Amino acid sequence: MMMDSAPRILIVDDNPAIHEDFRKILADPDARNLALEAAESALFGQAQPPSHAARFHLDFAAQGREALEQVQNGIAAGRPFALAFVDIRMPPGWDGVETIEHLWKADPSLQVVICTAYSDYSWEKMSQRLGVNDNLVILKKPFDNIEVVQLAHALTKKWLMTRRAQLRMEQLDAMVVERTADLMRSEERFVTAFQASPIGLAILAVEDHRFVDVNDAFAVLAGCLREELIGRDGHELRLLVEFTRPAVKPDRDNAARFSIRGSAPRDVLVSKASISLGGKPHSLLLIQDTSERMQLEAQLRQSQKMEAVGQLAAGVAHDFNNLLTIIEGHASLQLANGNLPPDAITSMAEIEEAAERAANLTRQLLTFSRQQVLRPRVMDLNAVIKGLHGMLTRILGEQVELRCELELDLPRIYADQTSIEQVVMNLALNARDAMPDGGRITISTRARVVSSQSDDTGVQAQPGTFVSLRVSDTGIGMDEETRARIFEPFFTTKEVSKGTGMGLATVYGIIRQHEGWIDVSTALGKGAAFTAYLPTTDKTPGESPAAAVPAATPGEQETIFVVEDDTAVRALVREMLECFNYRVIEAESGDAALAMWPRIREQVDLLLTDMVMPGQHNGLELARKLLADRPELKVIYSSGYSSDLFTSDIELIAGRNYLPKPYLTAQLIDIIRLRIAKS
Repeated sequence: MMMDSAPRILIVDDNPAIHEDFRKILADPDARNLALEAAESALFGQAQPPSHAARFHLDFAAQGREALEQVQNGIAAGRPFALAFVDIRMPPGWDGVETIEHLWKADPSLQVVICTAYSDYSWEKMSQRLGVNDNLVILKKPFDNIEVVQLAHALTKKWLMTRRAQLRMEQLDAMVVERTADLMRSEERFVTAFQASPIGLAILAVEDHRFVDVNDAFAVLAGCLREELIGRDGHELRLLVEFTRPAVKPDRDNAARFSIRGSAPRDVLVSKASISLGGKPHSLLLIQDTSERMQLEAQLRQSQKMEAVGQLAAGVAHDFNNLLTIIEGHASLQLANGNLPPDAITSMAEIEEAAERAANLTRQLLTFSRQQVLRPRVMDLNAVIKGLHGMLTRILGEQVELRCELELDLPRIYADQTSIEQVVMNLALNARDAMPDGGRITISTRARVVSSQSDDTGVQAQPGTFVSLRVSDTGIGMDEETRARIFEPFFTTKEVSKGTGMGLATVYGIIRQHEGWIDVSTALGKGAAFTAYLPTTDKTPGESPAAAVPAATPGEQETIFVVEDDTAVRALVREMLECFNYRVIEAESGDAALAMWPRIREQVDLLLTDMVMPGQHNGLELARKLLADRPELKVIYSSGYSSDLFTSDIELIAGRNYLPKPYLTAQLIDIIRLRIAKS
């Protein structure tokens, strides 16, 4: 099995143009867009590979039968495909669903992405034909290049990890077979290994299914003494094995539920081998307890899903911010015009207010993805809760009883006060909404020391000293399906127009951005409790004085070099700057700006550049080259993404050298005046 070469991807589509599109996106380094590579690097959190490096090895098929032949040939040659992008419509012959059926018969581990612009098959029909399979993803046409790259990376990596796991399991299977053979050769060695094994082992007589012997690990798992088990069968002791899914291999590592006397069933892997003792047939039963591992895996999958959703949310916020920059900028320009009639001023104010509400939503998305800018200081969590008590009492209403149980001498935390207040408010309001007929909300704080042995915290927990903030209610509670999704953006159990679904997502993002985590305990009809953990600090309390920002005064004929790939944003910025008496030179990309630079280098007083642009040079690279030529050049960077997404030796500080989108005219002029004033 080849692990080190580029993953093989099969494109199955009857349209040659689609083949060429995939080649440009995934295989042809000379045709790849560097902005796409920069976004790819940001999405996957790894250094951007050199442009000549091969990402994937692509093969193409125009029909399903041709695809099946290529998959079979790849398996025979020891070079199987990791992933197939399959078009749903491929007349004549097999359609996409039938093609996938044949491909999976040849290689069940093949990852598949269905590409479709039609609705020939509903998800229910595809599920009936193909079964519920975690190797299947649907991609709607027309597709986004970054989405294709992300799917290719994620699914080929998943395939590779699965192959490695299969190889490891085969090695383990071989080890078990070898060990079993050794045990059969020597009774003494068999007894020693049998008793010492950490996996539960039991020998059963085939004739009457009674236990002939068990090791200590099996007795502990069953909750019985070894002497209680020997000579009795499982039914007498209420020890039952219920298989939860069809066997992958006969008598090897079959998932099951092991009913244990006096305890809840446990998730186990069951293996069985036939042996002969005293000339009579017996079965060697191996039961491995996987309950804890499966719980950790489920928590890890949830954590990884939240990370992926956070990356998506950051990208959505970036696109919204570009649009809101145009809306808010033009509205602020018009409001600055003293000659507008009153009805136009009212309309512009309404537009600006609506744009600000939309900007607040993008800020919530950035908070969830932990890309929002924080202003932390040393603070007392108890003081924050006390300060909110009056407001909370009024907001929660007369039907809700609010209790505060605050631990005295609580350690200080280093946090953004506005964000922490938002956490308390959102959790309290969420608790109120879970009690339609009223009830009790309890807000409590505690100092907690978390160790690696702590068993009451989730997979995101980490050792250290923390302050816990717990908000519990006596409401309707949640089922497990709802609890697993409550922190996802836009997920809500409320009626349409009753909530945005961003409240708990914002809480999750704030706590994670403060290097903490949040646990939830709930059950239907038994209320819910949200417990957030925030690290304590040894910092000394104190406020840093805010930097003085000059007022938005008219310019003095300075020349601003504006580099922005969005035409509408670029036109808006020019209009803003010219209204304040600045001269403007424009470029639509970093490459174009570099080409212009020799002719204008002596005229430019300040560079205002977008961070993410098409071509070979993004904003950081452009500024680096211009500063190498003119070290005294002033630079302001701007983006709809958070500055935390950009890896650079330049410290990006909002309001000083970094201008996050969307921004108003006054914000743009203030930061320009601040930068030029420091010359």
